[in-house]
Amino acid sequence: MQASVTVLLIVALIAANLPFLLSRIGGVVATAHKRFAWRLLEFVVLYLLVGVFARLLEARLMPVHEQNWQFYASTFALFVVFAFPGFTWRYFWHPRS
Repeated sequence: MQASVTVLLIVALIAANLPFLLSRIGGVVATAHKRFAWRLLEFVVLYLLVGVFARLLEARLMPVHEQNWQFYASTFALFVVFAFPGFTWRYFWHPRS
């Protein structure tokens, strides 16, 4: 169980920063400048994908517990905190092109 939690946290940390580190839309479509709205959409989609991955890991270990809105609000806030390094690099340190 400890290994799956560690893997999940590493995947979440990487996924939270990907929208701000990659200049391609969805990691596939190249653009000259990716707008913030695209980055926000990718961020939400990656949050949902990490949630599905977490649910799959939980289902492998034990019965899945139903969650209320407070759980999802907390995990989204944690995902936002995980995205801070990528956001800071993109908007404060990265030279504007």
